[in-house]
Amino acid sequence: MLRSTLQRTTKQANVLIHRRAYHTSSALLSNSGQPPSRQIKTVGVVGAGQMGCGIAQVAAQIAKVQVILMDSDANKAGKAVQFIDTLLKKNIAKGKMTEEDKKSTLDRITTTSDVRDFSKADIVIEAVSENPVLKEAIFKQLSEVTPKETILASNTSSISITKIGAVTNRPENVVGMHFMNPVPVMQLVEIIPSLATSADTLQTTIDLAKAMGKTISQSQDRPGFIANRLLMPYLNEACQALMEGLGTKEDIDATMKLGCNMPMGPLTLADFIGLDTCLAIMRVLHTELGDSKYRPSPLLVKYVEAGWLGKKTGRG
Repeated sequence: MLRSTLQRTTKQANVLIHRRAYHTSSALLSNSGQPPSRQIKTVGVVGAGQMGCGIAQVAAQIAKVQVILMDSDANKAGKAVQFIDTLLKKNIAKGKMTEEDKKSTLDRITTTSDVRDFSKADIVIEAVSENPVLKEAIFKQLSEVTPKETILASNTSSISITKIGAVTNRPENVVGMHFMNPVPVMQLVEIIPSLATSADTLQTTIDLAKAMGKTISQSQDRPGFIANRLLMPYLNEACQALMEGLGTKEDIDATMKLGCNMPMGPLTLADFIGLDTCLAIMRVLHTELGDSKYRPSPLLVKYVEAGWLGKKTGRG
C-alpha cells in the first residue's frame, strides 16, 4: 500500500513539474521558437568614422530608431552628420526618398563627445579602429556608465568577443555585430555571440540588424569570424604576389576581376578597406591561430609603416 501510494505521488509530482517546465519554456519562447527580443528604441554608436557614420545612418534611416553618435572629437561627429546629409540628398536626387524622410532621419541623430550620454541607450555599437586594447578600454567604460541591461555590441572584424565581454560587468549582454563597408550599401551583418552571450541578447541583435534592412550570418567566436577568415588571407596573398613580382598591381587585379568574376580586384579592395585594418586583422589571425599561412606580407607591413593606407590617405 505504502509503495503504491509513493508511486502515485511521484508520478503526480513529475507530471506537475513537466507542466510547469512546459509553460515556463513556452513563456520564454516566441511563436517562432526563438527567445523574445528586447525592444530597441535608442542606439548608441561609438566612433564617427566611416563605419560608425554608416551604422548611425542605417539605424536612423531604415530602422527608424533614435541614434546617439559619439566621438571623442566633437567636430568629427558633426562632420559625420554632414556626410550623412550629403548621402541622403543624393538619395532624394535619385528618387529613393523624400525631403521629409531626410529631415526625419537627421532629426533622429544626435551627437556627443561624452560617453555618459549613453545612459539611455538600449544598445551601444562600438565602431573604432581594430585595436584590442582600445576596444577593451571602451567596453569597460561603457559597462560603467550604461544600465546593466544595455547590450554592448562590437563592430570588430576579428577580435574575440568573449575576451571583450570579459572586461565588462555583463558578458551575457556583449555580442559581435560586424557590419560590412560601406554600411548603407552592403547587405550583410555578421553576428558573433561569445561564450557568454545570452539567447535574448543574440536574438535582440539579430532583430535589430534585420530592422536595419540587413541579412545576417552567424559565426562562432573565432579569429576573423567567417568573413575575414576567408577574405584577409586572399588580400594578403595578393600583396605577397605583388612584392614577389608575380604580376603588376593592374595585372593582379584584372586577373581576379575578369578571370575569376570578382567584383573588385584584391589590391583595390585592400586599399578600399584600409591597409592598416587589413594588417591588424592578419596579425590577429597569425597570433591567435599560430599558422604561418597567416603571416602578414612584408609589403603590407611596409606600406602601413609608411602611412600609405589606401583610399583614406590617398595612397596605397
